Amino acid sequence: MGPTGCPHVHTYKVDNWKQNLRVIYQCFVWSGSAETRKRKAKSCACHMCGSHLSRLHSCLHCVYFACFSKKHIHDHAKSKRHSLAIDLLYGGIYCFGCQDYIYDKDIEQIAKEEQRKAWKMKGAGERFLTWEPNKRELELLRHNPKRRRITSNCTIGLRGLINLGNTCFMNCIVQALTHTPLLRDFFLSDRHKCEMQSNSCLVCEMSQLFQEFYSGHRSPHIPFRLLHLVWTHARHLAGYEQQDAHEFLIAALDVLHKHCKDDNGKKANNPNHCNCIIDQIFTGGLQSDVTCQVCLGVSTTIDPFWDISLDLPGSSTPLLFSHEVNMLLCFATYLPHSLSVRLSVCLSRFTRPEHLGSGAKIKCSGCHSYQESTKQLTMKKLPIVACFHLKRFEHSAKLRRKITTYVSFPLELDMTPFMASSKESRMNGQYQQTTDPFNNDNKYSLFAVVNHQGTLESGHYTTFIRQHKDQWFKCDDAIITKATIKDVLDSEG
Repeated sequence: MGPTGCPHVHTYKVDNWKQNLRVIYQCFVWSGSAETRKRKAKSCACHMCGSHLSRLHSCLHCVYFACFSKKHIHDHAKSKRHSLAIDLLYGGIYCFGCQDYIYDKDIEQIAKEEQRKAWKMKGAGERFLTWEPNKRELELLRHNPKRRRITSNCTIGLRGLINLGNTCFMNCIVQALTHTPLLRDFFLSDRHKCEMQSNSCLVCEMSQLFQEFYSGHRSPHIPFRLLHLVWTHARHLAGYEQQDAHEFLIAALDVLHKHCKDDNGKKANNPNHCNCIIDQIFTGGLQSDVTCQVCLGVSTTIDPFWDISLDLPGSSTPLLFSHEVNMLLCFATYLPHSLSVRLSVCLSRFTRPEHLGSGAKIKCSGCHSYQESTKQLTMKKLPIVACFHLKRFEHSAKLRRKITTYVSFPLELDMTPFMASSKESRMNGQYQQTTDPFNNDNKYSLFAVVNHQGTLESGHYTTFIRQHKDQWFKCDDAIITKATIKDVLDSEG
């Protein structure tokens, strides 16, 4: 194909070529409706050998389907002198004269239009719209021809945040969220389509925040718009007094969830059946089994969760995990190592059976009367990013204090022992603790730790974030410093 494009495509553009091409895309390539999918399944077979699987192409000059892999479409093109064919799987146009797939602006426009129609019929909405630069973006590209190359030691994405008056609770969570890989990829690929007023949409502000973080600027960012929106949508966090970082995380996820749309373009109002980016990343399923102590009947419920709050021995700050696909975010605090406990021990306490006692009898559907019972929580479905909240702040009528037990946590966390499936296997006598290093099911990697230093009345939040595989940085409001893995693991979890 020459620099001016394929010379053979112009011979195709006669009479009703656009309408004919649209019909081919509608019926035999994208097939949006159930009827056209059935038609494609029945009729799309090679006219020479009857195969359905050998990269079928359709001639654009006549009604003829044939294999590309077996060269049957090539034989047809040669004998009939038909130069163009369309790939029925991907919609690409092949020119036998140029002996290559070709690009034509008019054909590409028709292909995109029909593809969008098909996605809409399938309920995918505008989920996969390709980026087409507008006039302003084209102008920016012309004035900024250089491209950045991301190297292994690149610090792009690291940026301090100005403390606007006791707002370290917000800054530490923002650092964790902006370094959550799947959330970063979502916002930097411009996937959010807003139908609200952009000055009141928290998702729009987060999108702008990601742009600021990954712009390459090194000066600290002033998150005044974010703070204003948080105060607007979460009134209990308004004001300049100290706030709780975990409380801010949950409030932020809740507002983002409400302002998001799911992948089908629908408003994300139902937390139990939502496919928005927040729920895709952060939502898991917590199984609760209540067992009658008389008949041993089990009542099971499964509830969605964004985080898991863990009691500490002596009996509050957070930890986040996620799969490599799954990563880990942590929120944590510093104490003498002599008073220490492992995160896995906290999880074991969380998932062990609890006797509810005579004061909390349940009506058993098997016994038809109120009976004592036990309750056990396990993980039915793990989120991609798991957040663990260590309950360090204790409030009661007589006492307000911070629990200073040191919690050690790993770089890699295996959640298999705490899964509902593992509990069922143990009950059946089939459970075996896996030692396979290549089995990554239910395994998470640490990528952020939020720490609280100080007392209940006067404290400060900081964050450790993982930039690359083994590169960690400490984010203390506007100040970013390099950290070691030892700094992270010895921190206040």
